[in-house]
Amino acid sequence: MLISSKSNLAIKEIIKLSSDRKYRYQSKRYVVEGIKPVSECIKAGCRVSEVYCTEELLCKFPQAVTLTRELFERVSSEKSPQGVLAVVELPKNKLTSPQSSCLLLDRLQDPGNLGTIIRTANAAGYREIYLINCTDAFSPKAVRASMSGIFFTDIKTGSAQEILPLLDGVPFICADMDGKNIFRFNPPQKFCLCIGNEGGGISSEIKSLAASTVSIPMEKSCESLNAAVSAGIAMYILKQDKMR
Repeated sequence: MLISSKSNLAIKEIIKLSSDRKYRYQSKRYVVEGIKPVSECIKAGCRVSEVYCTEELLCKFPQAVTLTRELFERVSSEKSPQGVLAVVELPKNKLTSPQSSCLLLDRLQDPGNLGTIIRTANAAGYREIYLINCTDAFSPKAVRASMSGIFFTDIKTGSAQEILPLLDGVPFICADMDGKNIFRFNPPQKFCLCIGNEGGGISSEIKSLAASTVSIPMEKSCESLNAAVSAGIAMYILKQDKMR
């Protein structure tokens, strides 16, 4: 089957899933795009509803519905589309307490930052990631920036009232400019690393719950680090003894 019209119902569905956060959660599906992400999504056992690709990629994805190259480029959210995307069911992640050290992301608004943090969390072994009032982890830009990390982490989204009670008893380590030098800090065996909003940092509500605050030392000529960079450095430093 070859689809060439943008008025096709399946195509309208893809466009809406890519652009409308509310619709993603109503339909419980999101879009994954790119040869490697789609392949890894399938290998990870994610529930794939349908795969769409251009004719030249049909040999790699023989079960896919084919689109003309022109239509695919109109549908794609990528600047340079590779020619394959999948519609995937949202994971049914329950709001439960963490089994090991985890992340709490507070009001992050940049999907690129969020996706990069998810990517690094997966690499550093932080499986459970709690999101309070953040941008959507399943938007195309965040999924792309996660570089498949979204398939291997447990994203738990909710309000502060829903999430904070689940973390009761887990020491909060807040990344803050006025915190202790993280290179001289000895973390507990299990902890929750808190990363705040790109411009405003961690909310006063969450900061008031902190067992410790840590900072990354910088040259005086540098005012601050990108949120995703800071998170990545902190994630590895806090787990360095466990990763040797």
